[in-house]
Amino acid sequence: MAKTRPHSDTALLNALLECETQVWQALQTGDSAADAALLSADFLGVYPDGFAGREDHVAQISAGASIDRYEISEAKVRALGPDHGLLSYRALYSRCGKEVEEVMYVSSIWQRTDAGWVNTFSQDTPALGPERETN
Repeated sequence: MAKTRPHSDTALLNALLECETQVWQALQTGDSAADAALLSADFLGVYPDGFAGREDHVAQISAGASIDRYEISEAKVRALGPDHGLLSYRALYSRCGKEVEEVMYVSSIWQRTDAGWVNTFSQDTPALGPERETN
């Protein structure tokens, strides 16, 4: 399969936002197969509670959905070469069974492969101060 290269930052932003949205949708629907398909075999997550691999990320939804709703905003993209991109954004979300909304900033590195984009790295940073939680 031939690779399709984005011709602008806007095209890269749209492609990576679509992929990132699929990860959030997998968390929202509890679709562990979709989640695993979006992550590279050597995926590394850096979270407030430590490091996680692909299996750890997928395990969080092994019993079903982990979030009720989410919203991605303030997205920014940076090309890291012809087949890599960094997507950073603000996420507002609520966990299943929780009424409080949480805010975090996320940075994800995506790699284009013959099969499509895969997430190789993600780091979540909880927002501080009044931005942290809303009702």
